[in-house]
Amino acid sequence: MFIIILLKRVILFFLNKKSISLQKTSIIKRMERINRLKVVLVEQKRTGKWLAGILGKNEATISRWCTNESQPSLETLSEIAKVLNVDVRELLISSKNKHV
Repeated sequence: MFIIILLKRVILFFLNKKSISLQKTSIIKRMERINRLKVVLVEQKRTGKWLAGILGKNEATISRWCTNESQPSLETLSEIAKVLNVDVRELLISSKNKHV
Protein backbone atom coordinates (compact mmCIF):
# COMPACT_ATOMS: atom_id res chain seq x y z
CA MET A 1 0.00 0.00 0.00
CA PHE A 2 2.81 2.39 0.90
CA ILE A 3 4.47 1.80 -2.49
CA ILE A 4 1.26 2.61 -4.35
CA ILE A 5 0.84 5.90 -2.47
CA LEU A 6 4.48 6.75 -3.08
CA LEU A 7 4.16 5.98 -6.80
CA LYS A 8 1.05 8.17 -7.05
CA ARG A 9 2.91 11.06 -5.41
CA VAL A 10 5.90 10.65 -7.71
CA ILE A 11 3.69 10.56 -10.80
CA LEU A 12 1.74 13.63 -9.65
CA PHE A 13 5.00 15.45 -8.93
CA PHE A 14 6.33 14.86 -12.44
CA LEU A 15 3.00 15.69 -14.08
CA ASN A 16 2.85 18.95 -12.13
CA LYS A 17 6.47 19.76 -13.01
CA LYS A 18 5.80 19.16 -16.71
CA SER A 19 2.69 21.34 -16.54
CA ILE A 20 4.69 24.21 -14.99
CA SER A 21 7.36 23.83 -17.68
CA LEU A 22 4.74 24.00 -20.44
CA GLN A 23 3.19 27.09 -18.85
CA LYS A 24 6.60 28.80 -18.75
CA THR A 25 7.19 27.97 -22.40
CA SER A 26 3.86 29.42 -23.48
CA ILE A 27 4.49 32.59 -21.47
CA ILE A 28 7.89 33.03 -23.12
CA LYS A 29 6.38 32.48 -26.57
CA ARG A 30 3.73 35.13 -25.85
CA MET A 31 6.33 37.69 -24.75
CA GLU A 32 6.19 40.49 -27.20
CA ARG A 33 9.16 42.54 -28.27
CA ILE A 34 8.17 46.08 -27.42
CA ASN A 35 11.40 47.98 -26.91
CA ARG A 36 14.72 48.27 -28.78
CA LEU A 37 16.75 49.18 -25.72
CA LYS A 38 19.35 46.45 -26.20
CA VAL A 39 19.83 47.40 -29.88
CA VAL A 40 20.25 51.09 -29.07
CA LEU A 41 22.74 50.33 -26.28
CA VAL A 42 24.80 48.21 -28.69
CA GLU A 43 24.65 50.90 -31.38
CA GLN A 44 25.99 53.42 -28.87
CA LYS A 45 28.57 50.98 -27.50
CA ARG A 46 27.01 51.20 -24.04
CA THR A 47 26.17 48.45 -21.57
CA GLY A 48 23.25 47.64 -19.34
CA LYS A 49 25.61 48.06 -16.40
CA TRP A 50 26.43 51.60 -17.54
CA LEU A 51 22.74 52.46 -17.94
CA ALA A 52 21.92 50.98 -14.53
CA GLY A 53 24.53 53.23 -12.95
CA ILE A 54 23.24 56.34 -14.70
CA LEU A 55 19.60 55.62 -13.82
CA GLY A 56 20.28 54.30 -10.33
CA LYS A 57 18.57 51.01 -11.19
CA ASN A 58 19.55 47.41 -10.57
CA GLU A 59 21.42 45.72 -13.44
CA ALA A 60 18.89 42.87 -13.37
CA THR A 61 16.09 45.37 -14.03
CA ILE A 62 17.92 46.76 -17.06
CA SER A 63 18.55 43.21 -18.27
CA ARG A 64 14.81 42.40 -18.07
CA TRP A 65 14.06 45.54 -20.09
CA CYS A 66 16.69 44.60 -22.70
CA THR A 67 15.21 41.14 -23.12
CA ASN A 68 11.65 42.48 -23.10
CA GLU A 69 10.75 40.35 -20.07
CA SER A 70 9.39 43.55 -18.56
CA GLN A 71 9.11 47.15 -19.68
CA PRO A 72 10.23 50.44 -18.18
CA SER A 73 7.57 52.97 -17.30
CA LEU A 74 6.94 55.78 -19.78
CA GLU A 75 8.71 58.19 -17.44
CA THR A 76 11.76 55.92 -17.27
CA LEU A 77 11.68 55.37 -21.03
CA SER A 78 11.75 59.15 -21.49
CA GLU A 79 14.68 59.40 -19.08
CA ILE A 80 16.54 56.65 -20.98
CA ALA A 81 15.98 58.51 -24.25
CA LYS A 82 17.48 61.68 -22.73
CA VAL A 83 20.48 59.80 -21.34
CA LEU A 84 21.12 58.10 -24.70
CA ASN A 85 20.35 61.32 -26.61
CA VAL A 86 17.76 59.67 -28.86
CA ASP A 87 14.11 60.28 -29.62
CA VAL A 88 11.99 58.10 -27.34
CA ARG A 89 10.42 56.55 -30.46
CA GLU A 90 13.82 55.03 -31.34
CA LEU A 91 13.54 52.92 -28.20
CA LEU A 92 10.25 51.37 -29.30
CA ILE A 93 9.38 48.83 -31.96
CA SER A 94 6.68 50.15 -34.26
CA SER A 95 3.30 48.53 -33.82
CA LYS A 96 2.29 49.37 -37.40
CA ASN A 97 4.29 46.58 -39.06
CA LYS A 98 3.68 43.87 -36.47
CA HIS A 99 1.93 40.72 -37.57
CA VAL A 100 -0.94 39.98 -35.22
